[in-house]
Formats: sequence, C-alpha cells, structure tokens
Amino acid sequence: MKAFVDTVLEAVTAVLLLGGAAFCLLGAVGLVRFPDTVTRLQAAAKAQNLGLLLILIGAALRVPLPYAGLLLLIAVFQLLTVPVLGQVVGRVAYRTGAVERHTLTVDELAERLAPPDAPDAEEGGSGRGRGT
Repeated sequence: MKAFVDTVLEAVTAVLLLGGAAFCLLGAVGLVRFPDTVTRLQAAAKAQNLGLLLILIGAALRVPLPYAGLLLLIAVFQLLTVPVLGQVVGRVAYRTGAVERHTLTVDELAERLAPPDAPDAEEGGSGRGRGT
C-alpha cells in the first residue's frame, strides 16, 4: 500500500512541477511576444505567478514538513506581492507614456490624472466615468 501512495504522490508532484514549468515558459514567451506594456504585464503577473505556485506546491509535497511550510509561506508572500507590483508597474508605465491610451477599452486613470483645469476626461471619449 505504501508503494502505491508513493507512486501517486510522485505522479502528482511530477504533474504539478511540469505544469508550473509550462506556465513559467508561457509567461516568458508572452513577455517576448506581446506588443505593449499592459499585455506583457499580464503575462508576467498571471502566468509566472501561477507557474511558481504550482512549482512550490509540487516541491512542498516532496520535502519534509518544516520545509513544506516554508515553501507555502513563500507562495502566500508571492500571492500578496505580485498584484501590488503589477499595479505599481502599470501606473508607472501609464504615467510615463509607455501605454498607448487609444488601445485601452476602459481608461479609468485619465480622469484621476487629468490636471484640475483640463477638460473632463469623458469629453475626450477616452475614459469612462466612475458612475458607469
């Protein structure tokens, strides 16, 4: 019975590690192939995060319990920091002009970042107000 459990555990670990590696590879391909900052940011944040989480869970299944807890703590830290980093990088890209604003479906920052004496962002047709 122990041999069966070990075989199943090894198979699950292999699937998690290979799946995580595939997501990391797809995220790297997205960083190279996507045309602009916003889509590259999505590839970096989503695919790389999921890939790393799968790898950490797969590794946690094979190591002793204290190390597994540390790996899961790293996974939680990753889940907390990646969205914040994505938000900061996206805002910097937007403010420095690296984002082509005409390609955005919804431009919520146009209204917030407009100078006080400038015309309303809704008049330009590039943004959507908070109430809609």
